[in-house]
Amino acid sequence: MDTLGLVLKAFVTEANYPDREVAGWLIPLLPASFPRLKKLWADGIYRGVDFIADLFTRTGIHLEIIERDPTVKGFKLLPRRWVVERTFAWLSSYRRLSRDYELLVATSDAMIYAAMVHLMLRRLAPDR
Repeated sequence: MDTLGLVLKAFVTEANYPDREVAGWLIPLLPASFPRLKKLWADGIYRGVDFIADLFTRTGIHLEIIERDPTVKGFKLLPRRWVVERTFAWLSSYRRLSRDYELLVATSDAMIYAAMVHLMLRRLAPDR
């Protein structure tokens, strides 16, 4: 997602793949489509010096980890995390994305793009 919460690239897989492994497949695909992309913010699951260094050498993209402060009790708003959560809320308002109805992962991938096109068109022409 970009800083506005619009989907740049979706990569849907079966649920038996860990997020970190899938990120290793997805992030190297980004520079071809987004050559100006230089920095990504990620959740704590992607931490690890080897993982971050490997992605940087393969793509030139710096991965910054946004983690919760372990000393803070209760809810704490994390920088940039709300953008991702808001986009997930937008997508879950679409019936086909609210549950896992699809048989093929390619169909789920296409539904994400269709929902984002619909969201962007509503913003460009809200009265139509």
